[in-house]
Amino acid sequence: MLYLAIDQHRKQLTVSLRNEEGHVLVARQVSTGWDRVRAFLAQVREQAQQAGGFVAIVEVCGFNDWLLKMLAEFGCADIVLVQTASRGRKKTDRRDAAKLGELLWINRGRLARREKLQQLRRVTIPTSEDAQHRQLTALRKRLGECRTKTLNKIQLILLRHNLQQECPTRTLQTRKARHWLEELKLPEVDRLELDLLVAQWKLWDEQVEQVQTQIVNRQAQHPAALLIATVPGARGYTALALASRIGPINRFPRPSSLANYWGLTPGCRNSGEATQRLGSITKEGSALARFLLGQLVLHVLRKDRQMKDWYQRIKRRRGAKIARVAVMRRLATILWHMLRHNEAYRFSYRASAQNTPRGVAGTFEESQTRRLAAVEH
Repeated sequence: MLYLAIDQHRKQLTVSLRNEEGHVLVARQVSTGWDRVRAFLAQVREQAQQAGGFVAIVEVCGFNDWLLKMLAEFGCADIVLVQTASRGRKKTDRRDAAKLGELLWINRGRLARREKLQQLRRVTIPTSEDAQHRQLTALRKRLGECRTKTLNKIQLILLRHNLQQECPTRTLQTRKARHWLEELKLPEVDRLELDLLVAQWKLWDEQVEQVQTQIVNRQAQHPAALLIATVPGARGYTALALASRIGPINRFPRPSSLANYWGLTPGCRNSGEATQRLGSITKEGSALARFLLGQLVLHVLRKDRQMKDWYQRIKRRRGAKIARVAVMRRLATILWHMLRHNEAYRFSYRASAQNTPRGVAGTFEESQTRRLAAVEH
C-alpha cells in the first residue's frame, strides 16, 4: 500500500508519497492544472497497482470537492480528510505534506482495521445531498447577514439626523416603515445613499425568499430534519442546517459525542501540579450549528418549563452566559436521542415516567399526528 499526503492550495498541490516501509518516494509540488493533476494521479495509480493500492490524506479547506472526486476517480482506496489542530512555528507546504504523510503511515494499521486514528481529527466526507444542504443553509445565513448590515447602515443614516423616533412603526422591517423611508426628506447625498440601501434591502429579501423556498422543500423530504423540526423554534432552515451537519447518527457512539463534535464541551490544559480545572468550550466543529443552537435556547426556555428551571439554577450559580451554553449542550444531547431512537421532542413536564431521555418522549409518527391535528383544529 502507498500513502499519499496532499497539502492543497489554489494554484498548486504539495505532495508526499510513502511506501509501506515509510520511505518517501515522491516529494514535490504539482500544479492544479487539470492535465498535470491527472498525469500525477495516473502515475500514482500505476505505482500503486504493484503495491496493492493507495490511500490519501488531505487537509480540509473550502475547495476540496474537485480533488476528492478526482482521487476517487483514480482508484484511491480511502480518503482521510483531516482538520489540523495547531500550527507550528516553522511552517512550509513541504513540512505540512511530510507531517501529514507520516501521520497517515503511522495510522496505517488503524486505518486498515477501521479504527479511530491517533493524533488526527478526521472529518467525515458528507454525501452529495448533505453537501448541497450545507451549502444552501450557509448561503441563507450569509444573505441574512448582508440584510442585517444593510439595515444597520439605514439605521445609521437615521441616527445621523435624529430621525429614528419619527418612524411610524417600532422596527424598520415593515411595509409602512419602508414606505416612510422612501418618502423621507434628506440632504442630497444621504437621500442617494438611502435609496441605494433600500434597493439592496429589497434585493436581499428577494434572494432570501428564493433560498428559503428551496430550504423548505428540501427539509420536507429529509427525515432527520423533520424530526429536528419538532424542537421548539426549529423551522425549515434550522432543522435542515443541523440535520445536514450531523449526518448519520450512528457515527456518534454516545450522547455527549454530538456536543463534543460541535465544540460545546469544555477544554483543559493541565500539566504538573496545576489545578484540575476545565476551561472554556473548545468551539470546534460547525460554527453555524453553535449559532443555531444558541437561537434555539430562547425558544426552548420559553416553552419548556423544566428546562427553564434547570437553566435558572445554573444561572444563579454560574451566570447567564454559562447557563445558556449548558442548555445548548443539553439540546445537542437531546438531538442525539431523538435521531438515535426516532423520537420527537416532547416537553419535559409532559413526559411520561418511562425510561426516555429528558425532553424526549413519543414516536415521531405520534408527534406528526398531534401537529396535524392541531393545525386542523
